[in-house]
Amino acid sequence: MSKLCSDQDLAALVEDIRGDDSGDLDKIDRELRLFPEDPRLHFLRGSTLAGKQRAIEAHQALQKAVELAPDYTLARYQLGFFELTSGEADRALSTWGPLLQLPIGNYLRRFVEGLTHLIRDEFGPAIEQFEAGMALNGDNPPMNHDIGLLLAECRKALGGGAPQNGDDGESATSFLLGQLSPGTTHH
Repeated sequence: MSKLCSDQDLAALVEDIRGDDSGDLDKIDRELRLFPEDPRLHFLRGSTLAGKQRAIEAHQALQKAVELAPDYTLARYQLGFFELTSGEADRALSTWGPLLQLPIGNYLRRFVEGLTHLIRDEFGPAIEQFEAGMALNGDNPPMNHDIGLLLAECRKALGGGAPQNGDDGESATSFLLGQLSPGTTHH
C-alpha cells in the first residue's frame, strides 16, 4: 500500500467534494483510512472542517498535516491563519516562523509578514506586504480574495475609519480578524 494518495485520486476527490458538501468528510475519511500519512488529505480534511465551523477538529487535522510534512507551506500558512483567527496570535507566529525563511518573492512569506504587522496594528506596513503578496500570488486566487478583505479593512483603519467594535479593550486588529472566521481562507 502506497504511503500517499495518487495525485490523480486526490484531484478526483477534490473535484468530487467541490460544490457538494454532503458526505464530503466521509469521502475524505475513506481516503485517510487508506493513506493515513498523506498530509494533503489531512489538510483537505482540516480545511473542510474549518469551513463547517468545527474548530477543534479542523485545528487537529491542519496540525497533523504540518506534523507529517513540515515543509508543506500552504498547510503551515493555513494552520497559522486558523490559529490567528481563533485568537491565538502567539501560536500563529510560532507556526509561521519557517515561512519567514522563504524567498522574499514568495506570496506566503509576504502574507505572513503582512499578518505579523497587522497583529501589531501596523496597518501601513501590513498593506504594503499584502499588496506585494497578492501581486506575487498566481497559485491561489481565493486566498487573494481573503487577503483583499483584510486589506480593505486595514485601509479603513488607516483612514481613521476603524470599525467600531464597542469594546475599547479590543484592538482594531482583533476586530478585523474577528470578521474572518477560522474557515475563511481557501485551499
